[in-house]
Order: sequence, then structure tokens, then C-alpha cells
Amino acid sequence: LAASDYSAVTGSGFLSSISMQQTSGVNSSLAGPFSRSYGSSSISKSYASTDSLADDIAEPSPRRDTSADITDVQVRREEVKEQLTNEELDRRVDIYLTETETIWIFDMPSVVMSTEAEDAGKVLERNKIYVDVCKNRVGNERFVERMMQTLNGAPKSKEVQCDKIVTEDKGIMVTSWDLYDSFNELEVEPTSKAEGRRVTIVSSNISLISGQHDQSASSVCDRDSTSSSVVESALLAKIHEEKEDHSEAILKSEKFHQDLFFMERILMENVFQPKLAVYRQLPVLTEPVATSNTGDRATTMEEADPEKEEHEQEEQEEEEQKDVFIAPSVLSNLNKGPEEFVPPSLELLWSYACDLTNGRSVSSMAWNKLNPDLLAVGYGEFDFKEQKNGLVCCWSLKNPMWPERVFHCEHGVTTLDFSMVSPNLLAVGMYNGIVAIYNVQSRNDTALLDSSESLDKHIGPVWQLKWVEQDRGTTGDDKGEILISISADGRITKWFIRKGLGCSDLMKIKRTVSEKKKTTGEKEKKSEALISRQAPGMCFDFHPKDTNFYLAGTEEGLIHKCSCSYNEQFIETYRGHKGPVYKIAWNPFSTDMFLSCSADWSIILWHQQSQKPILTLSSTTAVVHDIVWSPKSVFIFVAVNESRVEIWDLSISTLDPLVIRFAAPKVKFTTVLFAKNTDCLLLGDSKGQVSVFELQNLGASHSNK
Repeated sequence: LAASDYSAVTGSGFLSSISMQQTSGVNSSLAGPFSRSYGSSSISKSYASTDSLADDIAEPSPRRDTSADITDVQVRREEVKEQLTNEELDRRVDIYLTETETIWIFDMPSVVMSTEAEDAGKVLERNKIYVDVCKNRVGNERFVERMMQTLNGAPKSKEVQCDKIVTEDKGIMVTSWDLYDSFNELEVEPTSKAEGRRVTIVSSNISLISGQHDQSASSVCDRDSTSSSVVESALLAKIHEEKEDHSEAILKSEKFHQDLFFMERILMENVFQPKLAVYRQLPVLTEPVATSNTGDRATTMEEADPEKEEHEQEEQEEEEQKDVFIAPSVLSNLNKGPEEFVPPSLELLWSYACDLTNGRSVSSMAWNKLNPDLLAVGYGEFDFKEQKNGLVCCWSLKNPMWPERVFHCEHGVTTLDFSMVSPNLLAVGMYNGIVAIYNVQSRNDTALLDSSESLDKHIGPVWQLKWVEQDRGTTGDDKGEILISISADGRITKWFIRKGLGCSDLMKIKRTVSEKKKTTGEKEKKSEALISRQAPGMCFDFHPKDTNFYLAGTEEGLIHKCSCSYNEQFIETYRGHKGPVYKIAWNPFSTDMFLSCSADWSIILWHQQSQKPILTLSSTTAVVHDIVWSPKSVFIFVAVNESRVEIWDLSISTLDPLVIRFAAPKVKFTTVLFAKNTDCLLLGDSKGQVSVFELQNLGASHSNK
């Protein structure tokens, strides 16, 4: 429709046209092909039949015909306008708006698949069938619409109580004849199977030759049955092999290994939950006890056998008294009486051990700086005659029965330590002088870096190494981490990572002549001729506040105070030990005091401003391998001898240790370490076990002395 169609029906002729259409005479005069209602400014077009609609759409110029018809309507409207009276004009007229049928000018149905597809013909046939069904559905009696209402079943919860599952052990007596018969059956079965196969092959050949005779016919039936059994056995064997192949693929899949890993963690948490709760200082969850109610009185399983409980408690107390010993001098120095005093003790929680570590000696332990649940343990022998391959295991508290990472080394591991800046890096020192760095995040067994190709590598065992944070600049704001190691070749070395693992010497430990021995003649000079100018280094420890200073213990029994900025001469030398110094430890609270232990059976307390010992502690005639200060008390430290571990409290006694726990027979303690953020102690021994003990009734001293 053109815009000119609307222009002819504006103004005063609009209402007259409406009234004209509503009268009966006008409706008969306007019964042409076009009819319009102007009440809502809408134009409707009706046709007498679908044929006229198709003819009008097919005409090339329908606009002209439309305009012509409109002019005819206007002329007729003007003619009829003169016949209307005033009463007719004032009469109220009802106007009804109706919707006409929709005229589809363009219809393009949506297509899901291409017409060139292979299944296009089948889809078109389905569409035609569906259209026919939809057309025939209207008014057809076969299609009836019905509604149904269904009731949902009410859910029910049922509880069933069953009896306790009782297990029984059953055995049977077997005579020698039964054993003989069962053993012979194992040998007879494979031979009988082989004979059966041969018979079936021969019978199949005979059946092909003698197929016409009656006697051969019966034999053929028997042979066919045997051949079918062979086919069935072959099929079963093939299915069994396919199942085995499929099972191997499942066992080697990563998803299966991950599920096993999670299941293992869950089982470990269930098994070690009480002990882990004690370690983390959390409340222990106790399992509910089965009770049996008889009237108003309830009796528990524990109350049924009070004698057994008392007997078990007495046995535990006797075992603790055997393992833990408290010196009488310690009890006398206590303010409380012996009746009121609760003796401290060491309670074993669990041990880190597996088949890989059995028979190996624990040489060193180190906690991860970021993850307090991750413990690295090195395994190696200290004696030259007992050297074998080394091992490094990373244990987690979530699985005390198997290590998370295992690194195999060609030589025995003597020391290790985690990095502070990069907690995933683990530095390892070995008996042959090699320093290696491993990445614990990777499951690869090989080291990231090692000093095997370095020209300045150690030529003696690396007895200790440690990551140290030092000042890079003069201001002290820019701090960097370096790796320090001490070796039996008399060198204290600083390692750095560039293209490989390079090093530079911080100090070369020179041999010193004793003060008592003075050269008064040529014979004495010849007797003091040194095989090596350098003294083997055994241990070191940096100052907790000023990392520019450190202490170094030697095989001569001397302790040297050194500086990182001056490597030509010692600052001070402390003389007190008569054997190799195995460990030096600064006090974390009183930073001027430090401890040292030696092979001369003694532990000495030093002050850095005094070259003479303050206290010399010796409780047994055994080598002291390791010492460590308590992280919660300024007075408490732990020392490890070959046969026992000693807990000292200098505020109570300087003569005897506070607690002594003896090792098992043929077992030697080698190293000790305090746990982080908990009152627990870790002890390594010569059998490859790292035992975790809880320190009970050991109060931390808050004194500032």
C-alpha cells in the first residue's frame, strides 16, 4: 500500500467515511474487493478467494490498481455524503475492530542440515510424514487428548540393626599323603593337557580321511567334541590375556595412581589420627564405646575388665620408667617435693621408616622452610670402611609409612638443608665431596646441579652445609641467600648458581700449634712437621643476628671465629675440646652464648667474648654426636650420645641431665632435631629410623637470664 492511500482519508472526511461504512446501504455499495476501517488507522485487505490473492500478487503493478479503487471509494463517499441527515450524523455508532487473516509475504523455513548431505532424503521424508500426521490429526478420531494424574510414592527411611560380625580362625590337619597327592596333581595336569591337544590334532586328520565308514563316524563325533573343547579353552585363554592387558593399563594409568594416593592419605589419617592430633596439639577424637543397657544400669566394655586396665597401666608405667631416667640431683634442686613433682618424659608417637631405609644410618635431618610438615632425611655412613650408596627421603606428616620423594645417590649422604628463598631446592652434601641440588617438586631422581664438574670442588667429605641469608650491599636492605659448606679438606666454601654450580672459598682453615708446645730444639721442630697445612673442618654455625660472623669447628678440637669479609686470619680461637668438634649451636635467645659437642665425651658452654669455657658438661663416657637448643627456652637443650638422648635444663641442674632415654639394644642415636611449632623431638638412629617423641611435662622457661 502506498502513502497516497492515507492522504485521501484525512480531515473531515475521516468520520464521514466511518459512518458511511456502518450504514446498511453503504455496506452494500462498498462490497467491492477492498474494504477499509479508519478507526485505528489500520487498513485491511480481504479477498473473495485465494485465487484472487494469487492473481493480485502476480500482477506487476498492484499499486496502480489500488490507487484506482481508492479514488472510486472517495467518489462514492462524496455521493453518499449528501444523502445523510442530521439525525443520522448525531446518532451513536458502534465500531468493532477485528483482526484479519495474516498475509505471508515471505516464508523461509529453517534448515538444520544441508540438502546436499547423505541423509537429506531420509530427513525430508520424515518431515513430509510429520506434516501429513499434523494435518490429519485435526478432526481425526484416532488422536485423542487425555490427561492423567499420578501419585508419587512416599519416601520411607528404614533402619536395620544387625549383630556384630564375628570372625573365626579355622585350621585343618594335613597328612603327608595329602601333600604328596596335591604335589603330583600339579605335575600331571600340564602333561594331560598336552596329550589332549595331540589327540585332537590327530583325530581331526583321521576324520578327514575316513569320513565314509560308520565306525569312523562315531570317532568323528568324539573328535569333534574334543576339538570344540580345545576351541573353548583357546577362547578362554584369549579372554584371560585381554583382561590381563586391560588390568595392566588400568594399573599404569595416572588417574588410578592419583586415586590410590588419595585413598592412602585417608587411611593414614584414620590410622594415625590420635598421634597426629597429639603432635599438632589438637584434641584427640576417641571412638565411642559399645554399651549394653540392662534396666537402669549401663555397663561398658571397659568397666567389665578393670583388672586388665590396671595391669596394662602398670606395664606402661614400668616401660616408661625403664626408658626414661631422672637424676636424683635434679629432683633435689626442684622447689617442689618429689611427690608433687610431675616428671617430664618422652612418649614415642611414630617412626619414619620403610624398606628402603632399613639398615641405613640417619646422618642429617632438615625441615622445609615453607611447609612445616615436610622433613628431609639423609642416609649415609660416617665410617670410611662402611660406605655404601646414599639415600635422601622427603617424609610428610600425612604419610609416616612411606616417603613422598626418594633420591638415590652414588655416595653416602652426610648433610642436607632446604633453601629459604626457593623452598623446593634441597642441597645435599656427600661423602666423596660432591654438593648436589635437587628439586623436590619434581619426581625426577637426578639432581638439577652438582659440583662434579667444578674445578674447585671439595676433595673430602662435606660434613655440613647450610643456606645462609647475607647482606649484599652496604646498606643491609638488599639481602641474598648463599650456600655455605665445610669439608674435611680444610675449606669453608661459598657456592653460587650461574651456568653451573661454581664456588669460592670463604676461609681455608690453617693448622695451629698448641700453646703448651713451644719449639725449643730441632728435634721438636721435626716432630711437629705437618702432613697438611689445612685442618679438616667438621661443622660451622652463623651468628643468628649478624650473619657476617660464624664459628667453625675442626678435627683438632679447636673452634675458630671467622668473618666473611676477611679470609686470611681467624678473629678468635676457642680451646677446650681434646677431640674433633662435631656440632656448634648458637643460643637463639642469648646470642652471645653457644654450645659445642665433641668426641671427647664433653659438652661445653661458651661466651663469644671469653676464650675459656663457662661450663663443661659430661654425663657419660660416650661420643656426643649432636646437640640442639630448644626453640622455646633459653636453658633447655638436647644432646645425643651413642646409647642415649639427654635433655638438659641449665636452670635446674648443671651437673646431670633432666631426662635420659636409652636407645634400644644394638642401636645408636646419630642426630636430633626439634619439631616446628610443637613440643616434639625427632631422633635419628643407626638402623634407618627417625622416631618422633612428644615432650611431656617440660615447661618452657621464660626467664631472660
